[in-house]
Amino acid sequence: MTCPLRHEDCAVVLVHTRNPLNIGAAARAMVNFGFHDLRVVEPWQPSWQEARSAVGAASVLASAREFPNLAEAVADCALVLGTAGISRRNPVQPVISLPQLGAELPTRLPSGRLAIAFGSEKSGLSNDDFTHCSAILHIPTQLEQESVNLGQAVAVCLYELARHTHPAPPTLPAPSTPRPATAADRERLTQTLQQILHLSGYIKPGAEQSILYQIREMLHRFNPSADDSHWLLGMLHRIERQLFASHSRRDS
Repeated sequence: MTCPLRHEDCAVVLVHTRNPLNIGAAARAMVNFGFHDLRVVEPWQPSWQEARSAVGAASVLASAREFPNLAEAVADCALVLGTAGISRRNPVQPVISLPQLGAELPTRLPSGRLAIAFGSEKSGLSNDDFTHCSAILHIPTQLEQESVNLGQAVAVCLYELARHTHPAPPTLPAPSTPRPATAADRERLTQTLQQILHLSGYIKPGAEQSILYQIREMLHRFNPSADDSHWLLGMLHRIERQLFASHSRRDS
């Protein structure tokens, strides 16, 4: 089943973050994987202001929104996933292992917005925060070091999410239509190519007209542009001069 979720329908929510390096790393991860909706809940203001200058994430940080609590931050989202380790928890919410996220999204979120919440570096999301979450998103790690750095956690989750969502198509300039070769361009190519074939000994006596017609038919099928025609003509003229010089040396 394909998930209809688009990148612009996904929000990253950082709750009570304190380290500006982690905030910057999370924002850069969003840029890396094509996500742009960053929401912060009661960040420590000195760190938040410092993080806004993070290299490579200015657009995400400039458009980030602050909220006084998680409830307001995710009010417009149909599915809220809170990230957490589970070895020391007895979660009430269903647990989704990160590798299963793609399989779970189509049924849990047939439409609407998704929010993934990440807690503070020191204690993660609180029990009250989890009451606002539909499920817990768990990153499988080794038990001896279960916790993951905030920036790394955001990057890993967004990488997995990007594999199952649809980024907005890039805005690309419309390709210019090449100017087609004129009949005169094609005829110059035809005559030059015929001369090269003659100099190289490819054309058998009496077959000149037949080859001429075949070259013209071929060029009509290829339908070269004017630029292609001029480029090819330059190459053929160089080959023609070399062949003519070779014939002149042999005849002298």
